Amino acid sequence: MDALTILGAILGLGLLIVVHEAGHFLVARMCGMRVERFSIGFGPGVLRWRSKGGTLFQIAPIPFGGFVEIKGMAIAEDVDPDDKAAYPNRPVWQRIATIFAGPGTNYLTAAVLAFVLFNCAGVKHETRYYGVDKLNKDFDAAQKLQPGDRLLAINDVPLYLKGPDGKRTELCVVTAKLGDGVARMKVLRDGKVVDVEVQPKFDDMKGVKESDDPSIPKECKGPRYRLGIDGWQEQYDRVDVGIFRAAGEAIWYPVQQTRDYFAGIYQVIKGKEKAEVKGPVGMTTFIKKAIDAGWITALQLLMLLNVLLAIMNLFPLPGLDGGRLAFLGYELVTRRRANPKVETTVHMVGILILMVILVMVTVKECRALF
Repeated sequence: MDALTILGAILGLGLLIVVHEAGHFLVARMCGMRVERFSIGFGPGVLRWRSKGGTLFQIAPIPFGGFVEIKGMAIAEDVDPDDKAAYPNRPVWQRIATIFAGPGTNYLTAAVLAFVLFNCAGVKHETRYYGVDKLNKDFDAAQKLQPGDRLLAINDVPLYLKGPDGKRTELCVVTAKLGDGVARMKVLRDGKVVDVEVQPKFDDMKGVKESDDPSIPKECKGPRYRLGIDGWQEQYDRVDVGIFRAAGEAIWYPVQQTRDYFAGIYQVIKGKEKAEVKGPVGMTTFIKKAIDAGWITALQLLMLLNVLLAIMNLFPLPGLDGGRLAFLGYELVTRRRANPKVETTVHMVGILILMVILVMVTVKECRALF
């Protein structure tokens, strides 16, 4: 089963990029460009067939994505200036549409998957709960609680990450008030409410760097009594909202996730959060865990990854769709094309840098597995 799950994770990751490339392909064909090859996967084609339009479709052995080869788009490719089906010879708006179509299709896919999820399983309820993720084996909680438990109350004090009134209950503040007293907890486990008694333990927090965020209560900093719950997951219920509300929420989903992404980037810039980079191995592992957690979690992750892939490709960096759009924007404003040699060099350097980063991240992830 593990092998099948890993295969599903690899195919899920590949699907993201295939969807992206399909967007480029469809719009390029609509704009009269000649698409010479559409590859699902990388490497020499294992299965090949050619369409009536002249495009070579192939399935290649390396499943991490795919690519579309549009006439005249390859680096250092000579193009006949009279070839109307070549990418450089099409109007600038058509080239912009073709390049934007990749990220745009990822956004659209995220919205479609969100509609399926919201229609079948409902949308998230506004109330959010603490869910146990990681437990410290040196604390009593490791013997009493289980990953996945939802914490409902401690000594009759309700616990919420986001309560009905929109406020959060700081668990560390509740625990600090207990001191060395027993925490009588109500926990939702496998759909049933369970009563659990946990003995807090004093932690000197040596070797732990505390955040200097002023919004964090003082009870949550420095040596203190703790339950020994080292990691949280947000938990919530889902509610049925009907097809029209589901459609509205689905349209809003990629917008909201984009806003949240840049809010996170802002927190990284301010030093309040750490940036985390994942390569193919890390992403496959991440998707595998989501598949193991069930179809809802797996679908949610695919939705999110489509949005993230769209955002990353729209950054105006050499070698990415955003880098090409930057040059096209220059052409649109100045009504003249950038020097082809300069553009080719910029994209070539960008692709090389991205490849080096990808290899370094992948090597690091592979080492962490052993």
